Amino acid sequence: MEVIGSPSAATYTHQRSTPNSFLPAISTTGSSYKNHFPYYPLPQSFNLPWMPNVYYKTAIVKPTLAPYSKTPHDLTTTKMLPLISTRTTLFPRYTPDDWHRSNKTNYNESETSRESAELLRLDTSRLIEDKHQQTKKTQDESSKDLQVRVNDIKFWKTELCRELDAMIGETKALTDEKARLERALAETEAPLQVAEECLLHRDKRLGIDLVHDDVEKGLLTEVHIIRTCQERMQQCLDRTNAQLTSNRVAQHDLEKDLTDKQVAHRIDEKCHQLRNTSEDINFYRGVERIDATISVPESWARFTDSNILRSQNERAASATLRNDIKDLLLVTANEMWSQFNEVNVAFTNRIAETTEAKNKIENHLAKTLQEIFHIEMYIEAIRKAIRDKEAPFKVAQTRLDERTRRPNIELCRDNAQLRLVNEVYEIDETVHTLQHRLREAEATLQKLVHVKATLEYDLAVKSNTLFIDQGKCMGMRKTFPRVLRLVGYV
Repeated sequence: MEVIGSPSAATYTHQRSTPNSFLPAISTTGSSYKNHFPYYPLPQSFNLPWMPNVYYKTAIVKPTLAPYSKTPHDLTTTKMLPLISTRTTLFPRYTPDDWHRSNKTNYNESETSRESAELLRLDTSRLIEDKHQQTKKTQDESSKDLQVRVNDIKFWKTELCRELDAMIGETKALTDEKARLERALAETEAPLQVAEECLLHRDKRLGIDLVHDDVEKGLLTEVHIIRTCQERMQQCLDRTNAQLTSNRVAQHDLEKDLTDKQVAHRIDEKCHQLRNTSEDINFYRGVERIDATISVPESWARFTDSNILRSQNERAASATLRNDIKDLLLVTANEMWSQFNEVNVAFTNRIAETTEAKNKIENHLAKTLQEIFHIEMYIEAIRKAIRDKEAPFKVAQTRLDERTRRPNIELCRDNAQLRLVNEVYEIDETVHTLQHRLREAEATLQKLVHVKATLEYDLAVKSNTLFIDQGKCMGMRKTFPRVLRLVGYV
C-alpha cells in the first residue's frame, strides 16, 4: 500500500518570498551562479560522463514534503493518515489559488531567468571582447617593452663594443711602449759596462797617474746616472705590467658583459618576434611563479656603466703611463748622453794634458841624455888631467929626492929648492882639486842617470796612461748607443 503525502497545511504550499535582486552579479560569472543556485550534494551519477538519461533521472528526484505536525512520539502525520480505502472525507492538497499563484510564480521566475540569462550573455560577450582587447593591449605593451629592452641592449652593446675597441687599442699601444721601454732598458747595459770597464782599465794606471781626476769623477757619475736610470726604467716597467694586468681585467669584464648582452639580445629579439601564430610557443605551467632575475633595470644599467667607466679610467691611466714612459725615455737618454759627452770632454782634456806632459818628459829626457854625454866626457877629461899631473909630480919629487943627496954645505935652501917644494905642493893641490871635481862630476852623473831613469819611468807611465785613456777607453766609448736606441726605437 502506498503512503499518502502530508496535508495541505504543509510548509511548501506557502507563498515563496521573491528575492530583491534576482539578476546575477556582472563582475564574475562564477559568483552570479554561486548566488543564484543553492548548493546541493550531487549524487554519485553526476560524477559519471555526461549523458541525457542520467541527467534526467537525477533531475526527477522530488523533494520530501515537510511534516505538518509531530506526535509526542516524534511520528509524522503522514504515517498516521488512514488508507485511501478507509478515508470518508476528501482533503485536497492545493487550492486553485495556489495553483494559479504557482503558475504565475513559475512564469515570473522563467521570465526573470531569461532576462538574467540574456543579461549574462550580453555581459559575457562584452567581457570576452574586453578581455580580448585587454589581452591584445597587454601583449602589445609587452612587445613594446621587449622592443625597448632590445633597443637598450643594442645601445649598451654599441657602447661596450666602442669601449672594447678603444681598450684593445690602448692595450696594444701600451704593449708597444712596454717593448720600447724594455729595449731601452736593455740598451743601458752596454754604456754601463763601458763605464765600468773604463774604471777598471784606469785602475791599471801606474805611479803618479793614479789620480782621482775629472775623468774618474765623470765615470763614477756616469755609472751612478745609468744605474739610476735603470732603476727608474724598471719601476716604470713594473707599473706598466700592473697597468696591463688592469687593462686585461677591464677588457675581460667588457668581453664577458658584451657576450652576455649578445645572448640576451638574441633571446629578447626572439621573444619580441614571437606571435600568437608562431610554431614554437607552448605552455610552461608555473613559470610565472619562478623569479629567476637577479637585477633590476637600474642595477643592470649601472653594472654595464660601471664596467665602461672602469675601462675608461684604466684607459686614461694607461694613456698617462704611456706619456710618462715617453718622457722617462727622453729624460734618461738626455741625462746619459749629457754625462757621456762630459766624460768624453774630460777624457779629451786629460789625454791632451798627458800628451803634453809626455812631450815635455821626452824633451827633458833628451836634454838629460845630452848632459849625461857631456858630463861623461868632462869626467874623462878630469881623469886625463889627473893622469897628466903624475909625470910633473914625479919629476918634482925625484928632483927633491936627488937634491937630498948633495953633500955637506951643498944642502942649501936655495931658490931651486924652494921652487921644487912649491911645485910639489902645487901639483899635489892641483891633483886634490881635480879629484874633488871628479867626485862632483861623478855625483852629478849619477844624479843625471837617476833623473834619466825617473824620466824614462814617467814617460812609460804617461805612455801607459795614454794607451789606457786614448786607446782602450775612448775606443770602447765609441760604441755608446745612439739616442734612438736609448729611447727604444731600434
